[in-house]
Amino acid sequence: MTMTKRSTLLLTLLFFIGVAVLHAQEEEESGADYGTPKDMIEFGLHGGYFFVGGDVPHQPSYGVGFHVRKSLDYVFSVRFDGFYGSARGEEGDPVDDDFFEHETTYISGTAFGIISANNLRWNRSTRKTNLYALVGVGGAAFKPRVNVDQRSGDLTDPAFSIAPHVATGAGIAFRISDRMNIGLEHQIFFPMGSLGDNIDGQTIQGGGNRTLSRDMLNYTSVRLNFNIGNATKASPPLYWVNPMENVMNELDNIKKNQGAALQDSDGDGVIDAIDQEPNTPPDVPVDTKGRTLDSDRDGVPDYKDREPYFPPRPGERVNEEGVVVNPTSVPGGGVSEDRVREIISEELQNYQLRQNESGGAGGGQMTEWFLPMIHFGTDSDRIKYADYGTLASIARMMKGNPQLRIVVTGFADASAPESYNDELSYLRAKAVVDHMVSNHGIGRGRFVVQWKGESELLVPSGNSYMNRRVEFRVAQPDDVEMDPPAGVKKEEGGF
Repeated sequence: MTMTKRSTLLLTLLFFIGVAVLHAQEEEESGADYGTPKDMIEFGLHGGYFFVGGDVPHQPSYGVGFHVRKSLDYVFSVRFDGFYGSARGEEGDPVDDDFFEHETTYISGTAFGIISANNLRWNRSTRKTNLYALVGVGGAAFKPRVNVDQRSGDLTDPAFSIAPHVATGAGIAFRISDRMNIGLEHQIFFPMGSLGDNIDGQTIQGGGNRTLSRDMLNYTSVRLNFNIGNATKASPPLYWVNPMENVMNELDNIKKNQGAALQDSDGDGVIDAIDQEPNTPPDVPVDTKGRTLDSDRDGVPDYKDREPYFPPRPGERVNEEGVVVNPTSVPGGGVSEDRVREIISEELQNYQLRQNESGGAGGGQMTEWFLPMIHFGTDSDRIKYADYGTLASIARMMKGNPQLRIVVTGFADASAPESYNDELSYLRAKAVVDHMVSNHGIGRGRFVVQWKGESELLVPSGNSYMNRRVEFRVAQPDDVEMDPPAGVKKEEGGF
């Protein structure tokens, strides 16, 4: 009856330990801990030196076994060990009557809780070693065969006994790869119950007294361990992994990608991370998302469009240069381009008649036509984007009247020295002419650049934006280009 109770107790204990291990595995697979990755299970084989520390001096013996280990988190794990060992010991002299020897077979199962000391430090992402301590409970079936008859030397063959035990130990493992490691470990078993002193087959010493202490079993082993699982879906067991590995990997990726995140491959001023057109040609105007500008939405980007600010009317088509090829007249919507040219041609004829009638002088001439002016920022000769349409209108008028020449006159306010204002007014006029030549294809010889500095203020307040301007008028026969101010070098081959 006693043997049956012990067997039942041992099997019940092992059952609950197995349920706990399976529950830990299911919890991890269900994603209960979202910050902890799924990891592999370790399976190991071991063998080494096994002996009983008891009442009889031990002799060289051996033990072998296997284990299955599963991490609970980065520090704690559980392990089930299966073990088979054969321990020998003897004392006395065969010629004496007090000779004694034993050979004990020990078969056990133990559930260990393990703490990994290396994961209490977060100094590196990949662990090369795993230093750990373990404590556990289990049970064993053992059979001590003894010889107390020095004449025959035969060992008795008793039945197996069962006893629970507590075990403790420590070990170190060395990582060979993500799949394998090798370790060295020492365990000590403390048998419990009334049979705990009978592992070496001797419970009574001389005089009929019990021995002074229980037997302790020692096992020093070399372990070859394998990580079982899908490496693409699971990490190595967590006791090999730094708890901060994910964060460290993210930081490494950020450092590696920092240059790429700020890269501007096409040099348009918009970084690749938000550039929706990362391969625009050099010096092409783009919007804040890196997309090529098409101001008039005619399907031809501004840098290819000869008329970038004139959207086609309904029914009109444009060619590859953005020029309308079938201009239409819209009732109530103004006159067509051809009609504009006719009007200008008529005015030119009238102008010629007036010139002939007046001898080249007099009012009401074409030179009095109004042309818009544009304005500049303080201390700047940069043309504002808002004025591109105005310049495009002037360019369109000039293209329709190829015999016209235009005087472009720059002005400045009175907020700086006069010599500086002269230079700035010249640079403003020159910037406008350069824009008309490069963006609208108007010949440079059709412009007459002049500059007035601060000499003709429109507004008495010297720093008014109205004074920072460029004016246009139709050139008269006697209009000539002014040389640049003294501080500006004239361009070679320029007008």
